Amino acid sequence: MTVTAPAPPAKTPAAAISNWDPENPEFWASTGRRVARRNLIFSIFAEHLGFSVWTLWSVVVVAMPATTFPYTVDQKFWLVALPNLIGALMRIPYTFAVTRFGGRTWTMLSALLLLIPIIGMVYAVTAKPAYWVVLVLAATAGLGGGNFASSMTNISFFFPEKEKGTALGLNAAGGNLGISVMQLVVPIALSFGLVYGGLMWLPLVLAAALCAHLYMNNLTVAKSPLRAQFATVKRPHTWIMSFLYIGTFGSFLGYSAAFPLVLKLQFPQAPVAHLGAATITLAFTGPLIGSLVRPVGGWLSDRVGGARVTAACFVIMGLGSYGVVAAVQAKSMAGFLTAFLLLFAAAGAGNGSTYRMIPAIFAATSPDLATAKRESAATLGIAGAIGAVGGFYLPRAISDSIKATGGIETAFGWFAVLYGVCLAVTWWCYLRRRVLVAQAPSLAHAGV
Repeated sequence: MTVTAPAPPAKTPAAAISNWDPENPEFWASTGRRVARRNLIFSIFAEHLGFSVWTLWSVVVVAMPATTFPYTVDQKFWLVALPNLIGALMRIPYTFAVTRFGGRTWTMLSALLLLIPIIGMVYAVTAKPAYWVVLVLAATAGLGGGNFASSMTNISFFFPEKEKGTALGLNAAGGNLGISVMQLVVPIALSFGLVYGGLMWLPLVLAAALCAHLYMNNLTVAKSPLRAQFATVKRPHTWIMSFLYIGTFGSFLGYSAAFPLVLKLQFPQAPVAHLGAATITLAFTGPLIGSLVRPVGGWLSDRVGGARVTAACFVIMGLGSYGVVAAVQAKSMAGFLTAFLLLFAAAGAGNGSTYRMIPAIFAATSPDLATAKRESAATLGIAGAIGAVGGFYLPRAISDSIKATGGIETAFGWFAVLYGVCLAVTWWCYLRRRVLVAQAPSLAHAGV
């Protein structure tokens, strides 16, 4: 029987592709890889800006002068935490928007939606309205959080199963790097005035929308009815992986949002770099390390199994939490930074490994490949949404710990407990080979 490769996509990059079969080696080698990589590049660009805008307030809050914005510590933590909660909620509709409108179309629209929080931030620091207005404007930054879910869902359709771990890891890492880049460059912009922390993103957002229009594609195979996608909510693996993603991505996002403020509160003498009038702290290093390590987690998972990598990450994160507590009690800034960077690295690798587990699990347990792709794509969005809730919980837990005890030790003690529970769930559900073989023989050999 002769296998016929799908017809190549139209030459115009913006055209919708009706024939797409990355599992076909001939198609992938001749056409698929090139098109998939092009879409990945511009998806990363748009997602990178989404993350930057999403976490913009984590830096702006630290730079707001107390004489003009006399906010309490708890009010400041609300400004950095609330965008994470809104971003988590936005991830569900953003996920299904890809299958409704197409990846190219939704990337354009979601990029343009970033203009709302950018303009809101400019208004907040210039008009200086009441605190509740500033809080609402900060909340709109959550629109940037939805970009991750739609981007990951879209890219999952472009690559074959054997390369999804690396592709999704690169896509996510490029987006996650937006936090680190933002925390590095925004202080420079803020040195010229608070308003420039928002204005600097305008041309980049418009460029991302234009590039999506010119160079990305809609995939016909990615479109499916909402009812078919929502079938994934009946799968227990959807909720198990969503919980695990709270431990990995929720930690990465929460620490990224809280780290600049926590560092300033715990160690006011922390070293800084001066670029002209700009003062840059070490806060950007945490998200940077976590972002760079994320594709490593996906790459390792492709080779040794995502569950093994995920379990190791939770062990390291538990040790990192203990290290933060010990460093604070010893008043050791070096120990504090080391422990926090360890947390970021393990969370970043865990982000990659958990997202690699999802396609592998559904490929092993679904009745056919089309169902597996559809439901794993929907699960990526659902897990991303639930996991991002951790980005709201962690800063709030740190704030509550400071309010109740005067320090952050209680919060990090509970974080260590969370990682212990995540480790137990990972082992129970995905590392007990005898049970896996009994439940789904292919699952034990699916790279989970």
